[in-house]
Amino acid sequence: MKKLIIYFIGIVSVIGLNSCNSLNLSPIDYFGSGNYWSNEAQVSSFMVGLHSQLRNQYQYLFLLGEARGGTLKNGTSSQNTSINYSSPIIVNAFTNAATGVTNWCGFYGPILDINLFINEVENNCKFLPTADKDYFLGQAYGLRAFYYFLLYRTYGGVPIVTKPDVMNGVTNAKDLYVKRNTAKETMDFIKSDIDKSIADFGTNTTINGNKSQWSLAASLMLKGEVYLWSGKVTTDDQSPAANNADIQTAESALLQVKGMGFSLMPNFKDVIPSKGNNEIIFALRFADGEASNWYNNFLYQDNVFLNQVYGRNGQLISKDTLNLKSTGIQREEYKNEFWQSFDSTDTRRDITFMDYYNNSGQLIGSVMKKFIGIINSTGNRVYVDDIPVFRYAETLLMLAECENMLGHDPSQYINEVRQRAYGVNWDSAKYGCTNQGFAQNELAILHEYDKEFVGEGQRWFDLVRMHDASGNSLAFSSAADYPATSPVLESSESYMLLWPIDVNTLNGNPLLTQNPGY
Repeated sequence: MKKLIIYFIGIVSVIGLNSCNSLNLSPIDYFGSGNYWSNEAQVSSFMVGLHSQLRNQYQYLFLLGEARGGTLKNGTSSQNTSINYSSPIIVNAFTNAATGVTNWCGFYGPILDINLFINEVENNCKFLPTADKDYFLGQAYGLRAFYYFLLYRTYGGVPIVTKPDVMNGVTNAKDLYVKRNTAKETMDFIKSDIDKSIADFGTNTTINGNKSQWSLAASLMLKGEVYLWSGKVTTDDQSPAANNADIQTAESALLQVKGMGFSLMPNFKDVIPSKGNNEIIFALRFADGEASNWYNNFLYQDNVFLNQVYGRNGQLISKDTLNLKSTGIQREEYKNEFWQSFDSTDTRRDITFMDYYNNSGQLIGSVMKKFIGIINSTGNRVYVDDIPVFRYAETLLMLAECENMLGHDPSQYINEVRQRAYGVNWDSAKYGCTNQGFAQNELAILHEYDKEFVGEGQRWFDLVRMHDASGNSLAFSSAADYPATSPVLESSESYMLLWPIDVNTLNGNPLLTQNPGY
């Protein structure tokens, strides 16, 4: 078995809350505080800290889950600015020396903090009422499963660490060597943590922090996605169960979510800016004065945009149309072919993007305005839209995916999402989805994911998980790419479905071997 050193890269910061929903943190040395784990307020504060850590990792949700998926431009944007993450991530040019991300994405630091939390709450926090203890553990096991699922989809089998050894005084590096578990062992562990989370939550459906804290609904969504993955994707020694058993488990979990009272927002334009709305199941929360996100990188910069491009109406764009107040800079941009794949009557296109042209009316490019933030009380634009991790539209489309895998008609679920997207333009005869057989249904579901979840960190994972009639990942399908002329990966590049482990991590432990193909 492979081994590696797990480097502990940080300690969660814990404080009393400024308010019941605050994620602001300041450091406290709980090693030197003998009475830290002594009351419920401290436990609750630590849990808020765990969510703050996840929010701090939000860019990885995009880098791991979307950037490789073939919808983004690389190299230079339409505004002649350099695109971030072009190589190796966007162009899928990975080598053992060019890995795009390092140190397991830094996820083991938060995982060790979760391990500490679980250890303390299970063994030492006798003051907690049973219901509160169970709720906290439901959150902790769900968060840990979420981190490991991100690692699994990125690297395959990874080290399974369940004890806070560094925090328990282990200082000898050799004692911190941990075997790299197989893909099946890793997947089984993720499923076990999800089951523990759901069991601990029991019937408690509370969602704290305006949908910004983990809940039973989040664990059920994760279960649906995990079992969809295990039911469709083979990774090393992990293969789908016979007779679509995993797919049936996924569908059962998702149907439970469907029965929990969530619903689509009537208008797509209200999904992102309306925090904690009825469509949101779990989101990473941002707030003015507390934390902002990076989505200004998808917008325009005045000096390379204004008075240089034209609107759809043929008029020169001379004013700050989106009222960005000089906060934008285009370091990420979606392909023109992706923008052109939207119907003009699909409201998601113009809610998500602003397109622009040259003086001959030819499309130059677009900016993504979906996460444009707000103008705050001091008149500044701040990028504080919450980033959804799970929302009800995904529940419906994953149910469509389950139905398709089970040989049933998935169109009802697809059309629920599509009808909201077209709004007053909806014409079921013109825009409605019908059952076209497995392969065409799968592409229809994928393209619905693509349009619905722009910028939400899903496209690459969806592309890998979904497949054609022969069971091959749609990452190898030209029909799934933009433009539909060549696939995201060639069949000879199948090893690139998993990322390489970075050189520094390999050099830190001579017993560790690279993922095959690198």
